[in-house]
Amino acid sequence: MPGPTDYLDGTYLQQNPGWHVADSQWKVQQILRILSRNQIAPRTIYEVGCGAGEILRLLQQRLDPTCELWGADVAAQAIELCQARANERLHFALLDDQPWSRNSFDLVMAIDVLAHVEDYRGFLRRLKSQGAYKLFHIPLDISVQHLLRETAIIRNRQQHPHLHYFSKRTAMFALEDLGYEIVDWCYTPRMIDIPAHWRGRLLRLPRRLFFAMHRDIAVNLLGGFSLMVLAK
Repeated sequence: MPGPTDYLDGTYLQQNPGWHVADSQWKVQQILRILSRNQIAPRTIYEVGCGAGEILRLLQQRLDPTCELWGADVAAQAIELCQARANERLHFALLDDQPWSRNSFDLVMAIDVLAHVEDYRGFLRRLKSQGAYKLFHIPLDISVQHLLRETAIIRNRQQHPHLHYFSKRTAMFALEDLGYEIVDWCYTPRMIDIPAHWRGRLLRLPRRLFFAMHRDIAVNLLGGFSLMVLAK
């Protein structure tokens, strides 16, 4: 999973010392909601791009105690953060060093990862055979608001170095082109539920109102949403 050098040289950790641990509880809620809706109770889970490992730690608390979980990341600093969370059923390793790379899992997750992967289509091809179900969470960075406010895109890129920018349709095109079967999908309203800054809080009410009236229009006009996709 090659990504920008920020993840390898420590720059990303300096910019994001918590490695987004604060958002993990919210992400786990979204993950559990779509799994429950589709009556999926995985016994083995692999998260690629696991960051500090907090999503897997929280999932372990909510799932059957026999569930076994693995996490891998390209960043050594992230895996160092993971080690305090590891236990006999929760395992972490660098992506290139993982001993379970040839395993097959009930569920493979890539949560907020695709935008950071240089060859994201090659990444999706490799991931397709690794699990019965695949779960993707993809930030939707393309919106009318972001296109009109160029400084917002520049500011976001400095903090979150995305290599690719997705809309719902471009993300779905990529998955469908590569033969994924879409089982379920939903928008996740991050900037409504947990806005990260004062600008997000200002737009919280307009986003909520537009989202209640027409979800696609709210997402495409105001941004601040992500796409959760469950696929085979």
